[in-house]
Amino acid sequence: MRLPDRVLVTDVGPRDGLQSEPAFIPTERKVAIVDALSAAGVGRIEVTSFVSPRAVPQMADAEAVLARIARAPGVRYSALVPNARGAERALAARADELNVVTSSTETMNQRNLRMTIADSIAACREIVRLAAPAGVPVAGVVSTSFGCPYEGPVTVAQVFAVVERLVDVGVSEVSLADTIGVANPRQVEALVDAVRARWPTLVLGLHFHDTRGLGLANVLAGLQAGVARYDASVAGVGACPFAPGATGNICTEDLVYMLDELGVATGVDLAALIAAARLMRDAVGHDVPSRMLRAGPRPQLPAAS
Repeated sequence: MRLPDRVLVTDVGPRDGLQSEPAFIPTERKVAIVDALSAAGVGRIEVTSFVSPRAVPQMADAEAVLARIARAPGVRYSALVPNARGAERALAARADELNVVTSSTETMNQRNLRMTIADSIAACREIVRLAAPAGVPVAGVVSTSFGCPYEGPVTVAQVFAVVERLVDVGVSEVSLADTIGVANPRQVEALVDAVRARWPTLVLGLHFHDTRGLGLANVLAGLQAGVARYDASVAGVGACPFAPGATGNICTEDLVYMLDELGVATGVDLAALIAAARLMRDAVGHDVPSRMLRAGPRPQLPAAS
């Protein structure tokens, strides 16, 4: 089984993980979580989103969070932006990368962004134009790449249509997102192989949810297909608020544990990451699905004499 030698882990917990929490998480707790992830060696962190506070009240302190974090050398601090205004705010706050989301289906795009897919692509083009003079890359996410809660199964052709338009407007990489957690390993392998065959030089990432318990199995399928970039959420928190029944992202510390066991390097210190997961659990104040918080990593038994 040939796997990548190294994987880039992006923790989306401070943004995707917290966006649906009903109680506002104080800014200082968000900053502490980001700083703990940085200290653990996570290479990329999605810190916040520059959306309307009316739409997502949890992200109302986006500028304050980016201003207060302790930026570690080599860590990329990204932000989700839906439009040009969001991009301007994120650039002024010194985000290292801008993330844009477009759904594979019109219904989901309308529910999530209140725009058609064509309008989302037009907004992405403007975001790329604004970010280019600052040398800030724009990464694209194709949500509901494996299935839509409103339109059902999603075809490869639907995903291709969005990926092609994102590539045309100049995004630096594309992630395929299983927004509602319906993907299976065979489906992951088939879609990744198809995208790689069509765009062999495209930097490709995967974003899985563990709604039906296949999150890490789908990561393994992605690894076997050669994908070396994965999103995950510390403590496993988060779910798309516009996808009925969706549950959390795959858990960052569980992902890193699996990669460690497989001999795939991440540069992340698992013990420090578990400590960051405790901060997240305490911040949200409810149970989280992290297996590392419940069971911990494999016990290190003394060698037999």
